[in-house]
Amino acid sequence: MMKDPIVEEVRKHRKEHTNKFHGELSEICVDLRRVQETSGHEVVRLVPRKIGPTAHSTRRVKALG
Repeated sequence: MMKDPIVEEVRKHRKEHTNKFHGELSEICVDLRRVQETSGHEVVRLVPRKIGPTAHSTRRVKALG
């Protein structure tokens, strides 16, 4: 299997960041939020969309009903 150098670099930096906080997820999240707030980029939060029934789920309900 071919290794993608970009993916490998992302994994390397992710591992370094995780090790910096000893794998403590709450500390990692605090740091990522800090980076996000100081980046100068606008953070966009989209309103969740309701997902309607799919053809597959409709068939299943009919089969069970």
